[in-house]
Amino acid sequence: MANLIDIRRRIRSVKSTQQITRAMKFVAAAKLRKAQAQTFAVRPYARRMFQVIHHLAMRVPDRSHPLLEDRGDRRILLVLVSGDKGLCGAYNSNLIKAAYQFMEERRGAEITLAVVGKKAYEHFHRRQFTIARSFVDRLGKVDLHLAEQVSEPLTEGFLGKSYDRVFLLYNQFKSVMQQQITVEQLLPIAAVEVEEEEAVFPLGVDYIYEQPREAIYQDLFPQHVLVQVYRALEESTASEQGARMAAMESATKNAGEMIERLTLFRNRVRQAAITKELIEIVSGAAALG
Repeated sequence: MANLIDIRRRIRSVKSTQQITRAMKFVAAAKLRKAQAQTFAVRPYARRMFQVIHHLAMRVPDRSHPLLEDRGDRRILLVLVSGDKGLCGAYNSNLIKAAYQFMEERRGAEITLAVVGKKAYEHFHRRQFTIARSFVDRLGKVDLHLAEQVSEPLTEGFLGKSYDRVFLLYNQFKSVMQQQITVEQLLPIAAVEVEEEEAVFPLGVDYIYEQPREAIYQDLFPQHVLVQVYRALEESTASEQGARMAAMESATKNAGEMIERLTLFRNRVRQAAITKELIEIVSGAAALG
């Protein structure tokens, strides 16, 4: 029969764990509100920047700008944005699986990793993958400075022809319970007509340029890369906090259910012990009588 002392010790341990998971849930909820507000703030600007840049790309004669040059896909840089910490369910493992799937689909290419986030860095570093750059323990404060540090080497590497294509792999924030793994081609900038915006940016109508086109392209195209990287970092931060909040809520609920089962088991053991003692007393009395 189980020892009552062991059961009580187990109940106290689970209650202590439940307090920790509940506290982590509240912390994640507070961080999520801030990250969600920043994500929603940057999305409209990034979306309109995407539309303008891709329409501009359609008007560059012979795609002569270096950031528009399509050199095939022999050398690929994959920018993987994961989390710095665990305890967020399958958030990091799903991103790592998606990275493996990406590499499997492009088995003939030479793929280099640029990793943002400690969890993905530790995973691929232990397995001796080629990691061009890494940013560890930096997602606690996502700002344009961090986005510049991530995006500038990507642009320089593409311009220096170290890479033929640059892709972003990150989690797009949908809701607290839902994050969508997204793969986007960052470079070269593709000439894509956004169908729902055709009335705003007619294909047959060009812009009026106050400066030489080349000067505008020289400023706008790198800015586009920066903005998209910044948006991906914000989306990833919100997704991580949402996943952690959901995971800690589930852990708190599971701990409560375990405490109920252990309490019921403890009561049964105690009742069985009392019943056994009563039987022994009655049997002893009957034997003496």
